[in-house]
Amino acid sequence: MHRSRLEGAVCVARRSTGSGSASSGIGSRCSAHRQGDGGAAALYCSAFCSRRAGGRRLVAVQQRHVRGKRAREVSVPPKRMGQLCGRCMQLLRDFVGFVQRMSSDLVQGIKECLTLISKCSCLKQNSSKTRQLYKPILQPHERVTAEEFLQHIETDFEMSPLGKDPLEALRTLSFSENPGLQQSAALYYLHMSQNMNIPLPVEHLEPFYALLRSADLEVQQMSSLSLVNFLLEGNIDKELVVQMGLLEPVLDLLESEDPTVQCNSCACVMTLAVSESNREAIGAARGVTPLLSLAKSYDPRVQQNAVGAILNLTQSDKIQEVLCKEGALPVIALLLESSDSEVQYYSCAALSNVAANVQHHKALLRPSDRFLLQTLISLLSSPVDKVSSQACVCLRNLATSADIQAEMVAESVLPKLCSLLASGSEDVRRASIALLWILSQHPPNQDTLACAELLQSLGTLLAAHKTDPVIVGHTACIIKNLSLSKNHQRITESCCVEGLLQTMLLTDTQEDSLHYVTSCLAELAKQEGAMLHMVQWMDEPLTKCLVRLAGQLEHPEPSFHAASVIQHMIGHEKMMLLWKHHIGEIQAYLKNFLTHQEVRFQQLGISTFCRLRADPEFSLAFGKSEMAKLLEQVRQQTEETQELLRAAMCHEDS
Repeated sequence: MHRSRLEGAVCVARRSTGSGSASSGIGSRCSAHRQGDGGAAALYCSAFCSRRAGGRRLVAVQQRHVRGKRAREVSVPPKRMGQLCGRCMQLLRDFVGFVQRMSSDLVQGIKECLTLISKCSCLKQNSSKTRQLYKPILQPHERVTAEEFLQHIETDFEMSPLGKDPLEALRTLSFSENPGLQQSAALYYLHMSQNMNIPLPVEHLEPFYALLRSADLEVQQMSSLSLVNFLLEGNIDKELVVQMGLLEPVLDLLESEDPTVQCNSCACVMTLAVSESNREAIGAARGVTPLLSLAKSYDPRVQQNAVGAILNLTQSDKIQEVLCKEGALPVIALLLESSDSEVQYYSCAALSNVAANVQHHKALLRPSDRFLLQTLISLLSSPVDKVSSQACVCLRNLATSADIQAEMVAESVLPKLCSLLASGSEDVRRASIALLWILSQHPPNQDTLACAELLQSLGTLLAAHKTDPVIVGHTACIIKNLSLSKNHQRITESCCVEGLLQTMLLTDTQEDSLHYVTSCLAELAKQEGAMLHMVQWMDEPLTKCLVRLAGQLEHPEPSFHAASVIQHMIGHEKMMLLWKHHIGEIQAYLKNFLTHQEVRFQQLGISTFCRLRADPEFSLAFGKSEMAKLLEQVRQQTEETQELLRAAMCHEDS
């Protein structure tokens, strides 16, 4: 405000110096002095006026001195000392321009600040605080309507609770200024919402607007609760509620000081925020800010519903942007430490939705603060299954970079995940195995993860949940990732190999998990130690399963991986005895491999054929079949391909 005063004073002072009529005498003062302004401009004018007055006194002294000496020389006209030189005038102009610019910026800043304050929901008229300036008079038509409505409740309520006559009466009662009549209408809707599971016609939403806007606290409580009941039972179209304009009064009720009204209004927003159009409408109406305030409420009901509403809103990318801009993420992160498990779950799920967008990771994981990461890891030990499960999901969404994964491993996340693998909750098991799969993809983590405790847990998990495709697929991927490092011996010594083989017997060929299981077994079969361990567990059912999978070319990946396992096991006597029971099936899939369009299938078929031909029985069987003819065709195709390649290379060289 001091700078604002400075602007006015300077403008007055500038007009004063521009005219000569107001400053003709020695003792004259500019308007800034006459107005008694004590600011910087007045001080500046005081110095300026003193300079003018001093100049005039100097002229008078010179004139008297000349007359006293009666000098005969020609007198020189006195110079006007009150006039500023060009340099001083320029300095004054620069000063005035500087003050004007500063004042303009100040005024603009004040306008922007006041605009933002005026848009805040805290300045909206709070209907719960509206004072009744007069006692409402019961109008005659309202008295008649109330009597008829009471008679309807006593006689015809069960027959036609939502008829035309009750609707007209409800409109009259709802829009009345008498709190008692409004309470009657609100109580009627509350009774219907609690005892009658029937859709509410669109016409009945109009009285709701007046009831939600009521200044009576009891009316607000009952009307907001009945609206929540209708929404939860699906008796009102949620998008229609927003289209009818009920969102604004509901958001206004968030500003109420009554915990019951706060609780009900938060529940309304939570149920409305299930569609994308409603979420956008809530965000456009600036409904996020009051929800964040209520998320810090000391009332557990209010806090639960507020955080639940925020959770539903975070399904919108636009709302996520709003939350990040308004600094909501630290508030939600602090709620993870709440003593209420529902609040923990809702806040953790909301952060999981935000963490699904990589662009928000910088705001979630500030380099100087790892509070969120540490808190989520601690929630893995929560006794509430849905909290620990959601913590796994959030950590999985955050574990997109190698640095974050390394921090998780350094924070001793592995023991907690091992205990979660043995949980009795399917959601917890699936969430924890998915997080382990993400961590196993980062090579520096693989040596730490390939410990005896985790491998034992994975083997036990496979044995107990052979038919769960999520568990089987993720476990097979983890074992394959760990086998790519120098951990083959640890895997061989564990029960993981046996678990994978037994799982293969029970997995449907339509499941993607079968592809991951056969891929993992094919990778392990390349290692001599692991392959010998596999041979020990092989029996007739497993042999038959591998041969059957190799012949199912309609599923190319499991077929190729199963044939690769067979090819690596051929040199062992036990396996040759088992393969001889399936000579026909093996010969059939080899024919398909030799005529396959993909080169890798042809190469695997030729390699398997060469190794099996060393056995007399297989050699005899191959001799009686068309295998030689197929091999000749492959040879001719290969020679033609080689000639074409040589011609192409020669042409390229020339």
